[in-house]
Amino acid sequence: MCRRVLLALAILASPALSSAQQVVVQLEGDFPRLKKNAEAFIGDVEGRTSDNLRRYAPTAVDQAKSALKALGYYKPDMGWTVEEGDGDEPARLILNITPGEPVRVISRVVEIRGAAESDSRFMRELPPNPAEGDVLDHGEYSALRDTLQARARRRGYFDGKFITHTLEVDPDAGTAAITLIYESGERYRLGAVTFSEGHYFETSLLQQFVTFEPGTPYHSDEVAQLSRDLSNSGYFSGVDVDAAPSSAVDGVIPVQVTLNQRERRSVSAGVGFSTDVGPRFRGNWREHWINPMGHSRGAETELSAPRQNLSTWYELPLDPPMTDLIRFTAGYQREDIENVESELFTLGQQWQHELDSGWLQVLSLTWEGERYNIGNDETGTSSLLLPGVGYSKIHANSALDPSRGYRLQLDIKGSHRAALSDVDILHVNALAKVLFTVAGNHRFLARGQFGAVATNRFEDVPPSLRFFAGGDQTVRGYGYETLSPENDNGIPVGGRYLMVGSAEYQYQFADRWRTAVFADHGNAVNDLFDPLASGVGIGLRWISPVGPLRLDIAKGLNPEFGGDWRLHFSMGPEL
Repeated sequence: MCRRVLLALAILASPALSSAQQVVVQLEGDFPRLKKNAEAFIGDVEGRTSDNLRRYAPTAVDQAKSALKALGYYKPDMGWTVEEGDGDEPARLILNITPGEPVRVISRVVEIRGAAESDSRFMRELPPNPAEGDVLDHGEYSALRDTLQARARRRGYFDGKFITHTLEVDPDAGTAAITLIYESGERYRLGAVTFSEGHYFETSLLQQFVTFEPGTPYHSDEVAQLSRDLSNSGYFSGVDVDAAPSSAVDGVIPVQVTLNQRERRSVSAGVGFSTDVGPRFRGNWREHWINPMGHSRGAETELSAPRQNLSTWYELPLDPPMTDLIRFTAGYQREDIENVESELFTLGQQWQHELDSGWLQVLSLTWEGERYNIGNDETGTSSLLLPGVGYSKIHANSALDPSRGYRLQLDIKGSHRAALSDVDILHVNALAKVLFTVAGNHRFLARGQFGAVATNRFEDVPPSLRFFAGGDQTVRGYGYETLSPENDNGIPVGGRYLMVGSAEYQYQFADRWRTAVFADHGNAVNDLFDPLASGVGIGLRWISPVGPLRLDIAKGLNPEFGGDWRLHFSMGPEL
């Protein structure tokens, strides 16, 4: 018993013996992938004596041979030795490996028969490897074979099977021949979509979510898109779309949808912070469905020191309801920014429609009533009826944190004194953002914005329709909305034009963390040839679960415009 206790204490007191890797792979030549694969096949070997390692050596050799064989090296030369350990270092098994000549692919035959033979998309962009002349990689061969099977299932060839799937290897000759012949059978089709009882909504509304006609060739993306669109509608807590091939009749798969209605109302609240407006509170109340036709309504509020607003809306879905709708709105907003005070009341209607080109079109008609006071020097009221049109398009590979994409937006609205308005106005605002990533860690973001207001009496244009620059979203290194023409008392009063450009480089140095350098250039001016302000700086980005958080230190390069060192903090998607 005493000896056992002493042995246990010795093991506990020697963590190196139980935790150090005791098999070392030494590979002749520069073959890091082979070495890594051999180490992975062998795994962790710890806590063994030298005699135990000698007994284990044949197993380790077989595992290393399997690892090299998987990457095309069938005839390696292997030897092993055991190094005795000392008091602190455990014994080690050294595998000495010479890979030898690899097996190379001398032929690759991939043939599709049946209905898929005339399906141009079936053979598109198949894995190019293993190709003729490549070193044989069993993983690449398996991926090629699995891709054919997965693509057949995805595109509705459920009766497909391999007539031949062979990989003939001659280790002595160092050659491999790949033959894959796939018989697809007939392609299944999608049938009519039916909805289970108890969903509450009009069937005509639900059918508008279906983007395919009965008889459409099966594609799993069509089924998945129907499920996503119903889930994103906000009407349901659960969506189950059943399009099982086993239920097909004469190659036609009926589509059965089961829906679980969500709670009618929801309330959400949140707090945020940016250096433009400081701390802010947001609240949202929404009634997701009011009637079987899918109408909805809601109210939103945002409260911060310089800005407070409350808005309500009522929404009617159109066909298709995923993109098209009519929205009626009403709102109140109060602002007090840089000695510019305003109270804005709005009533409006919007018709949203997605064009075939992918652009989102919004036609609107809004009445705006505004009371304003600019530095106690300029006070007034305005009443404007503003018809408008807007076009926007966002393309990104991720909604939360894209690595590439773009955003384009153009908004035009105007008023005329002959149509219930105090002043003639044509207001244009255009925005473009582009994001791309190079070599995984190097990101480039460019932003450009241009705005203009044409009017016969600029002094009658309310502050909400004038242009201001400066702050987190325009030109960093300057105060929020401090860049604009000033009156005789030095109060920013807003400009006729807005011109802003920005370029930013980001480097990802750790998971969810990036550094940034940037340069901003722009101003709100009354003449297109007026001077612009510049700002440069560095920043830190953290990709939080709710989107990127940005912390920037910027230097405004034009002190005559109020440029100085400033700290900027903001959050939200980059496109």
